[in-house]
Parts: sequence; structure tokens; C-alpha cells
Amino acid sequence: MDAQAIFDFFYPEETPLKALLYRHSCQVREKALEILAQSPKPLLISDVEVVKVGALLHDVGVGRCHAPSILCVGDQPYITHGLIGGELLRKYGSEHGLDLEPFARICERHTGAGLSKEDILSQKLPLPCRDFLPETPEEKLICLADKFFSKSGDMQEKPFAVARHSMEKFGPETLARFDALCALFGVR
Repeated sequence: MDAQAIFDFFYPEETPLKALLYRHSCQVREKALEILAQSPKPLLISDVEVVKVGALLHDVGVGRCHAPSILCVGDQPYITHGLIGGELLRKYGSEHGLDLEPFARICERHTGAGLSKEDILSQKLPLPCRDFLPETPEEKLICLADKFFSKSGDMQEKPFAVARHSMEKFGPETLARFDALCALFGVR
């Protein structure tokens, strides 16, 4: 599967947003592979190619969102970028005879440390009232790796303590999910 061709389909022009998104996605991919290489349980991941492709495509929906600070001038709330990305990949896959479901699920399940139905209700998020929690090891790995990078600021890797602290502000359930992801892959 040509992940770059799919990425380029959604971002065909060489724009600052494409450059920013591509840089971020490559950072997440490299961090996921680094975590995997250092993990005490590397056999959790059965398909490293899913990780590589999934990391490149995990934020494909951001271009449809409104987040001017990261060059996104769409009209949808940023929190919906994962859901949008999942929809885009499913449609593209259907039109091109590709099974992109694993990557659509990665898009939908990487936000925060995953979003629960309770998170959506309590925070009144503009998302369907269902769980968007990472389930497969590949989904969990990309979700975790993504927490070490931001698409804003200097885009440098966050130290573990900073990444963990950024999860604290979303409440104890989110922090517990982040800690569980860290424990699963031996990240400290």
C-alpha cells in the first residue's frame, strides 16, 4: 500500500499545512517505531507496516478542521479530526478497492488517550456518543506515540513528564488510560 500516495491525495499541494502535518506524522511514526524497538513486549505488534502507514495517516482529517494556529482553515471543530479522517479513509478505500479500515480506526481512536462515551457526554464534545478508545496494539502504539508531539510550537519531542502532564488536565480517567498505554509498552 502506498501511504504517501494516499496522504498526497488528501494534501495534493505543497502548502505549509501539508509540510507541518507530514513532519508531525513522520515524528509520530519514528516515535512509535522507537517505542516498539525498546518495548519489553515487541511481539504485541503483529504488523509493523500498519504502524508505519497508520502513523502517516492518523491526522489526515485535520485539514477539514478549524485550527488556525496549526494552519487548518476548515470549518469543523478540531476534536472531530479523527472521525473525519476515518470517514475520508473509508471513502477513499471504497473508491480505490483498498481495505483502509485499520487506518480509519487509528484516525478515530488516537485523540487524547482515546475518548470514552463518558468523556464525550461530560465534555459535550461534538462527536457521536460512543467510545473512541484504541483497541488493537497498533492503535494503542500510535495513540501513545502521538502524545509526545504537538503540531504547534517548536514541534520538538516532549519529555515523558510533559507528555504525561498534558494528559492530567483532561482528568483522572484520561491519565489512567495514558498510564496504561505506557505500561503496556514499557514507556517511562
